Amino acid sequence: MQRNLRDLFQIRISLSEVEPPVWRRLLISSSTDLAELHQVIQIAMGWSNSDLHQFTADHQQFGIPDTEYGDSLTPERGKRIGSLLKHENQWITYEYDFGDSWEHKILLEKILPFQPEAAGPRCIDGRRSCPPEDVGGAWGYQEFLEAYTDSGHPDHREKVEWIGDGFDPEHFDIDEVNKKLKAMRKAVI
Repeated sequence: MQRNLRDLFQIRISLSEVEPPVWRRLLISSSTDLAELHQVIQIAMGWSNSDLHQFTADHQQFGIPDTEYGDSLTPERGKRIGSLLKHENQWITYEYDFGDSWEHKILLEKILPFQPEAAGPRCIDGRRSCPPEDVGGAWGYQEFLEAYTDSGHPDHREKVEWIGDGFDPEHFDIDEVNKKLKAMRKAVI
């Protein structure tokens, strides 16, 4: 497929090692830089943007360099997703919260002709609620779900007190995600 300077990408962001699967399907411009993509992922997945992150593509890490920690990260700002994903079925990774190590696979599903009205970012599908922050990564989330969803579990009360009784692991509100993405777009303009 001949690439234009700006295409419309349909990407699928999947949270690795979490069962049942948590994922989002989005439309974004190929000219979206990784700093903006980070914000989009935070909104689409339901994270709070309170922890460090990095992208990995072709054995290179992109993020916000911090010389205090001797980071060798390549700056994410200005690095366009279209320069990393060039073909359908190609993917990169995104890690959020280095303590919990939430790894996401970002798969380029389709390259579509650019249409300004559809350029997004816009969520077009998804499944399940994002795990709570600081739950302990994929393994901690599995343990949390077992205790949280079983009123007879010895840790049930503790988990409900920690997160509240309104958490629904099956819930995903695409309208709420798109409302927040739209507000993000307006803030940038």
